[in-house]
Amino acid sequence: MDAARYLAPAGDGASIITEKRSRFIGRVVHVTDEAAAKDEIARVRAEHHDARHNCWCYSFRGGAERYSDDGEPQGTAGLPMLEVFRRKGVVDVCCVVTRYFGGILLGAGRLSRAYSDCAGKALADAGIAQYRLFARIELTCAYSLIGRVTSEAAEIGCVIENVEYGERVVYSILAPVERADAAKARLADTLAGTDTIAAAGEKWMVI
Repeated sequence: MDAARYLAPAGDGASIITEKRSRFIGRVVHVTDEAAAKDEIARVRAEHHDARHNCWCYSFRGGAERYSDDGEPQGTAGLPMLEVFRRKGVVDVCCVVTRYFGGILLGAGRLSRAYSDCAGKALADAGIAQYRLFARIELTCAYSLIGRVTSEAAEIGCVIENVEYGERVVYSILAPVERADAAKARLADTLAGTDTIAAAGEKWMVI
């Protein structure tokens, strides 16, 4: 995945599995900063305050990662959960797996699999979305050019974000960031120098 694209949960996901009478409850959410991840962990802990363990992990674009075994044997919970998201290339994610102990010890291998399986099922329930970085282009034109601008934007793979109709037509057009300069040049040619076009920031969008 390049710098202009990334994968993240498409929504919230949940899962429940049972292993030798222990019940594992997984929760996956899309988060964009550490504060939101900590809020989600605190929320789950409050909801399942009577559980033996609330293990968690989170990962963000840029490489920031953290995890906790929350009292389970070291390396048997948080890290196996995190590896699920690493393997899928999913970031901007927080996962909490709650364990209600069933009275039977599982052993390190089975325990790790239970936590990773629960995290994986919660991610599958959430789904995975691909986000792509777009450059925003603002364009002003005469009403007579609406058809040409609209068709040209579609032909070069742009998305029309918004159109305002006043004395002139004002477009907000999103172009894949790696093709933004070429898109801007083609749209400028369409205007033939009669109107204005300018870069206006960037936006991540699900594609």
